[in-house]
Amino acid sequence: MKKAFLFIYIMFINFVTMSQNTIVAHRGAWKTQKLPENSIASMLHAVALGCYGSEFDVHLTADNVLVINHDDKYHDMVIEKSTLEDLRKFPLSNGEKLPTLKAFFLAYKTKKTKTRLICEIKPVSSDEKALQIVELTLAMVKDLKLTSKVDYISFDYRIVKNLKKLNPKAHVQYLNGEKSPADLHADGVDGLDYHFSVFKKKPEWITEAKSLKMSLNAWTVNDEATIKWFLDNKFDQITTNEPELALMLEKGKKK
Repeated sequence: MKKAFLFIYIMFINFVTMSQNTIVAHRGAWKTQKLPENSIASMLHAVALGCYGSEFDVHLTADNVLVINHDDKYHDMVIEKSTLEDLRKFPLSNGEKLPTLKAFFLAYKTKKTKTRLICEIKPVSSDEKALQIVELTLAMVKDLKLTSKVDYISFDYRIVKNLKKLNPKAHVQYLNGEKSPADLHADGVDGLDYHFSVFKKKPEWITEAKSLKMSLNAWTVNDEATIKWFLDNKFDQITTNEPELALMLEKGKKK
């Protein structure tokens, strides 16, 4: 009953107020509806909730197809060494085929929404692959006219630098957590998207990033107290597995 109430309340917020929020659904909004993470369905549910963004993970297959999955393996197959045909022999738990990035984008384009797509490009095995996956991703975003709707994040600093080199206007944040705001700023990176524990240990980085006009995001912020801490510190985005709860808490702070 509690989960049902949260869902109804958030839907009411979405359709009645239409105000901007900071909440990014981590791998889509999947938890309350028992959807597969990184599925088209979970992304569409994040859109329905009115989240600021829906985050997802991109890999490149052996036959150069961009697919969405969190781990570098899918059903014990290394994605980078497997073909799309082989990977798609195993559907997601809701019956979806393993989503290609193109199918994901086309599904998103069927909705009129302000929700942004937060594209995490996963680490790859070589410098060559780091360039290739960025080139293919940016080309697809451009071809489908989604340039204004997509932001980028990565743990792989080669990918981060390639994104800024090939599209200086792209909004790119780094995930790994070891680089200071000043170091990122020197490389033209737009923001920090670090695990919440990094900011708790180094709150001075929050002040430094804001002074440099860099964007701040934190992952994966799931409990009420931690969500409130990042809301109080006025983060630009908060990435969470609990988007319904986070939206409700943020709406409550704005009253």
